[in-house]
Amino acid sequence: MAYTHLTTDELAFIESYYHQNLPVNEICRRIKRSRQTVYNVINAFKAGISTLEFYQNYKKRKSLCGRRRIVLPKRQISYIREKIADGWTPDTIIGRNEESISCSVKTLYRLFKEGILPVHSLPMKGKRKPNGYYEKRGRQAFRRHISERTVEFPDFDTEFGHLEGDTIVGCHHGSAVITLVERVFKMIITLRPEGRKASDIEKALKSMFSALPHHLSKSLTFDCGKEFSNWKSISNQHDISIFFADPGTPSQRGLNEHSNGMLRRSGLDKEMDFNSVTDDYIIQVAHSLNNRPRKSLGYRTPLEVFMSFIEDEKLSSLF
Repeated sequence: MAYTHLTTDELAFIESYYHQNLPVNEICRRIKRSRQTVYNVINAFKAGISTLEFYQNYKKRKSLCGRRRIVLPKRQISYIREKIADGWTPDTIIGRNEESISCSVKTLYRLFKEGILPVHSLPMKGKRKPNGYYEKRGRQAFRRHISERTVEFPDFDTEFGHLEGDTIVGCHHGSAVITLVERVFKMIITLRPEGRKASDIEKALKSMFSALPHHLSKSLTFDCGKEFSNWKSISNQHDISIFFADPGTPSQRGLNEHSNGMLRRSGLDKEMDFNSVTDDYIIQVAHSLNNRPRKSLGYRTPLEVFMSFIEDEKLSSLF
């Protein structure tokens, strides 16, 4: 049985039995406590300490037990505030280890939860849609299913040049931004089309791929939104394999969905009219994320991983 401290009721019983001159053995039998525990209380009574005073002294001693609450130095707090303002998460701050922090990731999360440290936003938790939800939007008559991707590209999970894409919509659904993310080094690309029609999306993507080296991008994986209806034209003109995930299954494009969430929290929120900001602003939001350390990259930034491909002369193998 786990050890428990004396309760106020047990202290009252011991005091009553003590004044009745009951033997210690009998007191122990009645309250089912050890002899030493009872003797400690009786010796306190003999010294003139009352039950209330004994209990108050016990509470005072107990408050001194356990680990002391961690108080971070001002320099570390200033560093954490700066990185949180840049969009870093607590585990990134600890894992990157640019500055020594005197606590664990769990403790840092607790400090945020208790309001000891400020936090603007952390990655969302929970499910966005209830169990049994059935997606009815974005059905296309013909598309290449995501299951064909591994057949055409056996090394899909480790090979450079495979993108996941989607659009994020602005205020009142009047504007949109195309988001693309590369799977190996997780580089995010943002494009602002002229509108939300399929022709506008097609024009923006063709413009981007025309500016890139031929065959640098091998495949694209979209959701089933109607804005990607002109995918055949993009695929034929730029020799890119385009695939589509199942409707209502964002987990099949998890990296892109996660990147969209970071873009939302970093400046492209749902209440913004993307037509009212400049292209430089939209590019800058993506640039800031590409310079943010990622746990999945060993706490390196997407840009650092991309540069390592160039420095290690791996880029030549991509053509």
